[in-house]
Amino acid sequence: MSRNLMLMMRSLETGKQSMASVLARYRMTLIERTKNHLGYPYNLDFEYGALAQLQHFSINNLGDPFIESNYGVHSREFEVGVLDWFARLWELEKNEYWGYITNCGTEGNLHGILVGREVHPDGILYASRDSHYSVFKAARMYRMECEKVDTLVSGEIDCENFKAKLLLHREKPAIINVNIGTTVKGAVDDLDLVIQTLEETGFSHDRFYIHCDGALFGLMMPFVKRAPKVTFKKPIGSVSVSGHKFVGCPMPCGVQITRLEHINALSRNVEYLASRDATIMGSRNGHAPIFLWYTLNKKGYRGFQKEVQKCLRNAHYLKDRLRDAGIGAMLNELSSTVVLERPHDEEFIRKWQLACQGNIAHVVVMPNVTVEKIDKFLNELIAERATWYSDDGKNQSPCVASDIGKENCLCSLHK
Repeated sequence: MSRNLMLMMRSLETGKQSMASVLARYRMTLIERTKNHLGYPYNLDFEYGALAQLQHFSINNLGDPFIESNYGVHSREFEVGVLDWFARLWELEKNEYWGYITNCGTEGNLHGILVGREVHPDGILYASRDSHYSVFKAARMYRMECEKVDTLVSGEIDCENFKAKLLLHREKPAIINVNIGTTVKGAVDDLDLVIQTLEETGFSHDRFYIHCDGALFGLMMPFVKRAPKVTFKKPIGSVSVSGHKFVGCPMPCGVQITRLEHINALSRNVEYLASRDATIMGSRNGHAPIFLWYTLNKKGYRGFQKEVQKCLRNAHYLKDRLRDAGIGAMLNELSSTVVLERPHDEEFIRKWQLACQGNIAHVVVMPNVTVEKIDKFLNELIAERATWYSDDGKNQSPCVASDIGKENCLCSLHK
């Protein structure tokens, strides 16, 4: 063996060891960051060891989930199984729906709003100011006229303001984004009141299209007592949820369901695939449907119901503990998102990965958020908060009554 070849082999071996070291350090970083994760709606409590055997395959779901293409390494049967599960959840018959597994919740919103625009090409998009930014991204991408509707303190759409805006544009059809849990406050728009407002302002069912953004709460709501029902028995056009949020999936993904009658306007034959396509991205992660199918079957309706009840119970525990500590906090009735005063220490915010907006932050209580984790967070927050206020009054926390309501703001206790 030549000297150069020996040196090359040693270099490769050193490189392999270096790569292993990098990956080991990265794994430890992930473990540490997972321990202190509270601000974003991701369920980190999952176990998919049984699916490791599939990681060596390039699984790609091309084109229409219901029409097989020439590419044979796919997971369409799992994808359709997941879609059937959600269609039953939202009460849409098998021969009346179309959908697919998206690459994220944003894609679900982009697709739902695109279908609405295809149904009503000259329609105006209405969305509350608390809607996810992807809704306004869709308006820019599709060059749609968009009306931002005011919200209540809770984050829910203000239907009086919605009515006023509808009356200004009653000559054009309406495309409405309804939030089944807003991004920051976890507020659930009153779907029935939105429909009633449309009808009262003269919009017949053939002159509006409703897309329901249920990224997180779309799967939780069916298991919450007294929650308004999201169902296709009502005049809605589409619903989307995220798969990596409440379900708990190791990669971003989502589910988009719409009425079959709407999809023909988007669907096109693709000779290259020997299939049709009405999706946004075309190629889709074929592993994601398998992960979703595995969890849906493993947990079932009863399993999800237990997890929803646990999340709501722990969210109320967190809200009560915060208020007992003199920290303003808000929790919407149907939500597991606890809104609180924004901590002052940016390092503390980064450690707990809190999502912040202005003077407020929030904690999203997911199945992996235990009482023990909540207590640890609270103890550190209370210790950190002791530094917020100075005796001379120069370092006071801003009042957040306008963000969370006077009844939830305890700023008077800070004086």
